Amino acid sequence: MTLRRTLVLLVLTPLLHVLLGTPSASAHTELVTSSPANGAELGRAPDALTLTFDEPVDLAGVRVMTLDGDRLPVTLVPGHRGEVVRAALGHPADGDLAVVWSVVDEEDGHASSGRLDFGIGAPAAAQDRGDEAVPAPSPLLRKGLVAARWTGYLSLALFVGGLAFVTLLWPSGAHEPRARALLGLAWTCGLLASVAGIGLQGAYGALGGLRDALRAETYVDVLTTEPGVVLAARVLLWVLAAVVLSALLQGGPRTSRSPGWRVGALAVCLGLLRATGMAGHNSEGSEPAWGALADLVHLLGVSLWIGGLAMLALAVLPRRRAGELAQVVPGYSRLAAVSVAGIVVAGLVLAWQVVGSSDALLHTSYGQLLLLKTGVLGVVLLAALASRQWVRTRLDLAVLLRGDAATVRPFGYSVAAETGLVLVVLAVTSLLVTANPGR
Repeated sequence: MTLRRTLVLLVLTPLLHVLLGTPSASAHTELVTSSPANGAELGRAPDALTLTFDEPVDLAGVRVMTLDGDRLPVTLVPGHRGEVVRAALGHPADGDLAVVWSVVDEEDGHASSGRLDFGIGAPAAAQDRGDEAVPAPSPLLRKGLVAARWTGYLSLALFVGGLAFVTLLWPSGAHEPRARALLGLAWTCGLLASVAGIGLQGAYGALGGLRDALRAETYVDVLTTEPGVVLAARVLLWVLAAVVLSALLQGGPRTSRSPGWRVGALAVCLGLLRATGMAGHNSEGSEPAWGALADLVHLLGVSLWIGGLAMLALAVLPRRRAGELAQVVPGYSRLAAVSVAGIVVAGLVLAWQVVGSSDALLHTSYGQLLLLKTGVLGVVLLAALASRQWVRTRLDLAVLLRGDAATVRPFGYSVAAETGLVLVVLAVTSLLVTANPGR
């Protein structure tokens, strides 16, 4: 078997699950009932607590703990579809008993949690438990998870969009140090963010702290769940992306024009996009297949747009070569127009798929974040549309003056400002990933 065939097999094997596996529609897993019921006053301590969720759960993602942090053993109750769980209580003392439960959604890896309180034996006077705080991951952990998501999204966009920019519009850029550094940095940050994301996701699902994200046990717990398989596949795809990138950096423009390399790069990039989308909310709704397709188009459009902007601002414009500007900038303009159209159409499909109603859009935190993201994106598009004619004039002048610095510099400022606004959109997107759609 040749080296090329071996590489193709290595690329395609992890992609089969990532590209073809369409998750079923579901909202975040929530507790429906418990037996005994929350707030019950019991004559004696029960041996076990039964929890019924609104959908089948992965036992590895279910935790029931006392307030002291002791984890109770859980088992699936036979005769059901996997949505009923029993937690052994042991021998609790008389008085008040409280347990904390959390469950990780099998499809998107998001955690739901709550608290159950009981009185056993002869408890003190009934207490108002309405003000009891519902357990949740630490704010610092959530910020870390958002930061990892933001870094992952940005790295993905820079890597996929940068590769597409060099391959389709600027093959000679494979030898440009700035372009090579940008692609290398994107790959490094993407891999590190994916590895860190496994630990952060595990600690988030276990309602732990930031220090729990560094423990080996956390990684083991995550990798035994279905969301953990997706996260592991993403790490593997980043490793395979190193093969694609190293081949480009060694072969230069000749490699970027090779059909074999293009097929491998396309497979890895699509795999990264799909694996990233599977960790979001696109599977929620009545049409998960359309949600998955729309998410893929959305992420691809964003990557082509942002990666191209970054490559244009950091690698092409500083060279100030009139011939390159005349060839690359109009080509990117057309590519960006197609990308933005795809972003808008796919975004509309995803918004309705996930939110589901105008009421949820206006009155849930997820819907309000989505409106904020849409508003910032609208500002970016309006600014780009308003400056389109100015850019054309500036480009013509820069070409006429053979890349004079005074004519190229304002063009670079315009591209940099647009890139900064797009980074804000990515930041809001990272917050959306950890928010509950609130359907």
